Amino acid sequence: MTETIRWGVLGNATIARVCVIPAIQKSCNGTVRALATSEPSKAKEVADKNNIPYVFDSYDSLLADPAVDAVYIPLPNHLHCPWSLKALKAGKHVLCEKPLACNMAEARMMADTAEDTGLLLMEAFMYRFHPRNRQIKKLVDTGAIGTPCLVRSAFCYSMDEDILKSSGNARLKPAMGGGALLDVGCYSVSLARWIFGLEPTHLQAQAIYHHSGVDVHFAGSLRFSDSGLATVEASFISALQQTYSVVGSQGAIELPHNAFIPWEKDAEFTVRGKDQENGQQHVIPGADEYQLMVEHFGEAVLGKTKPIFSLEDSVSNMRVLDALAEAAQTGKTISF
Repeated sequence: MTETIRWGVLGNATIARVCVIPAIQKSCNGTVRALATSEPSKAKEVADKNNIPYVFDSYDSLLADPAVDAVYIPLPNHLHCPWSLKALKAGKHVLCEKPLACNMAEARMMADTAEDTGLLLMEAFMYRFHPRNRQIKKLVDTGAIGTPCLVRSAFCYSMDEDILKSSGNARLKPAMGGGALLDVGCYSVSLARWIFGLEPTHLQAQAIYHHSGVDVHFAGSLRFSDSGLATVEASFISALQQTYSVVGSQGAIELPHNAFIPWEKDAEFTVRGKDQENGQQHVIPGADEYQLMVEHFGEAVLGKTKPIFSLEDSVSNMRVLDALAEAAQTGKTISF
């Protein structure tokens, strides 16, 4: 393999067009060789804009290209597992959009296949690569706010009423892995587990369900060991909430409403002391977290570094998401 990762992209999804394809093309170690879509005519503009030399009319055709080293999968949730498995079996490394799968059983199968093939499979949790989040994690780990006691996290937005009524969007279809918990709640669950560096022991949840059957408004609580608690909020029917805070025994860290996707703007956060009403504001220079993610993935494929979070971390995240969904559906406390 050369020092440049040659990427293939399965599907012409918005996240691929707007975020990941440009990030790969800007990266220091990757280039997009091919884009696969069932409607090549609609992908021509994207290919031309991003200097992508090949457009295939099927995903299988892209996977059969021996010059493709790795694939990015931005497909709807229910297609993450089957196409990741096909890509791995075709000898391709895989960067798969979040959530890794629709449930833990699928995630386990994907992880086992990656191990069997000796290829890299990574979940595209780009927020873990942003310098602001990495700085906050470092502050927590070094005791800057004492012992972490509470993580509050929310990722909520308002879906267009016409979309909610029509139920045509994949996010509103149970068979396609829809629902607010999987779509955006996965960030908050991942964050809480990352900040505490632990797995939860008990879970509770409540949800409001769409007439299609998916959750559109979700709130959950997680208990970590003796003193750690977390709340997660996810919604398709509320005003914007995209933030988190970490409260410790000696202080707190708070973010504005761009916590997971600050784009490339300067990223701010505030650190307050134990008894302070107003804390000190910190500013992290703007960065493209998608570019940082694909560059890290490329370095890992080339054997120059190890992934900053493991595939087992992603499997464990799916385990917690499964349990939260069960807690909301049954009204029971789920214990691990």
